[in-house]
Amino acid sequence: MVAPMRVCVFFYGSAMNPKVLAEVVVGEVQVASLAGFALTITPRANLVEEEGACTYGLVGSATHDQLDRLYRPLYRPRAVLVRSREGQFQPALTYLCAEMEGELAEAAYVQRILEPAREYGFPAWYLRHIESFAPLG
Repeated sequence: MVAPMRVCVFFYGSAMNPKVLAEVVVGEVQVASLAGFALTITPRANLVEEEGACTYGLVGSATHDQLDRLYRPLYRPRAVLVRSREGQFQPALTYLCAEMEGELAEAAYVQRILEPAREYGFPAWYLRHIESFAPLG
């Protein structure tokens, strides 16, 4: 039996949570950035194209079946070029939602994104950006 093909994937948002990654990624993940896209959390994480923006996430490999279970039907794949901390570029898939409702995120959801972002040493300005989506009060 042939093993299912694995593809390189850029994970962001709650997909970076270790519990989620453990279900789909085999092996290690690496910190990477994606230029030209901004993170939004309204009410779920999504990326929107924005000139000059940069999003941080993790690159790992997964099968198409695993990715379909994680992202469908809301998110669709998009080919992107991510940059490692060492400055090397790598093609990857990421998953975007064409239409995300403009609702506020729940505090617990924002924390599920913020915790791995801190753990992986994302820049302070990016951590503040994630925190900006938490409801006040």
